Amino acid sequence: MKHTTGSIEVVCGSMFSGKTEELIRRLRRATIARQKVQVFKPAIDNRYTVEKVKSHAGMDIDAIPITRAAEIRENLDMDTTVVGVDEAQFLDEEIVPIVCALANRGVRVIIAGLDQDFRGEPFGSMPTLMAYAERVDKLTAICMVCGEPATRTQRLVNGRPARYNDPVVIVGAAEMYEARCRKHHEVPKG
Repeated sequence: MKHTTGSIEVVCGSMFSGKTEELIRRLRRATIARQKVQVFKPAIDNRYTVEKVKSHAGMDIDAIPITRAAEIRENLDMDTTVVGVDEAQFLDEEIVPIVCALANRGVRVIIAGLDQDFRGEPFGSMPTLMAYAERVDKLTAICMVCGEPATRTQRLVNGRPARYNDPVVIVGAAEMYEARCRKHHEVPKG
């Protein structure tokens, strides 16, 4: 089934907020509706398996690993009506015009990713994608310190908060990241 109007949907939030789970849920519903779905993920995200998008809770869906956004266009089947992109914050800035062109062509594009890096600052192209989207859902996790809603990702190095000047991109999971609320998110300067 072809959509008459394309759209961009962004599912964002901190780590452990259920972004990938929500992406998979929407993509499975599109598959049930007999829509042609293709899923892409940055090859850098090899935490679980290379050719699947997998949530921390264990849900998964087949995906094409890519190293640059242009590979979406190169690997896209002409009859695809729904495109999913996980961990979009890791892709280069070309993701924005590609996603917009797909939506303009009538494709429903569903993007999941971190809206903030470990410093609490906007991450990659996510803010721009959110601005172009018809729908944005910002999910929250649970703060590992106080149990309040968490909107930030705390990177830990040997159990202590990572410093502001540490590298922005380090792929990991529960062993080096925690969800935190604004009050308990720490980023020491220097």
